Amino acid sequence: MFVPSFYREPGSSWMVDLIRGNPLALAVSNGSAEDGPFATHLPVIFDPETSGDPSAELPGTTLLGHLNRANPHWAQLETGAVLLLTFTGPHTYVSPTVYDKTPAAPTWNFTAVHVRGVVERITSTEETLGVVQSTVRAFEEGFGTGWDMSDSLGYFRKIVPAVGAFRFTVTGAEGMFKLSQEQPGEVRERVRESFGHSACTYKRETAALMNRLP
Repeated sequence: MFVPSFYREPGSSWMVDLIRGNPLALAVSNGSAEDGPFATHLPVIFDPETSGDPSAELPGTTLLGHLNRANPHWAQLETGAVLLLTFTGPHTYVSPTVYDKTPAAPTWNFTAVHVRGVVERITSTEETLGVVQSTVRAFEEGFGTGWDMSDSLGYFRKIVPAVGAFRFTVTGAEGMFKLSQEQPGEVRERVRESFGHSACTYKRETAALMNRLP
């Protein structure tokens, strides 16, 4: 991913926060010359057994993901395969009407993290079930209401043979946080104020990140 210097992550935790807050990744890997690349949307979490509270130094961190075994992408994801995971955070259109200056051009503010790494397929049923349980815990804590999965573990065991789980060791990561940094301070402030008072959730989330800029 091409990232101009002024759009790089402004602080040490920005990439980790974006992944935790937007865990539905697009996983991309090379395919055949006939079929082209594979791309699958799938949930990803930090491995609770190894990552603890990861810092911004993502290389070396372990992530966990899973997808449907019936997906041809699973068959292609052999241990040792290289995978790219892309995560998209808050983003929105920026109209020149907000700038209060001419000439001007519209743009799109957005945030994204690209993580490269190596796959390790999880083959045992118990370990796969563990990935599913860890994913439920992480998402119930971050997005749910604290649902207790205990009464559903029998159902989990019935469906887990159809689940393809994997570990992913991060070898490199890049973050792009395009939040009007190229604009003069007063223009950037007008954009932030406009987004912050918008009825659009995307704009308000983008404004919240702009509030964190140095």
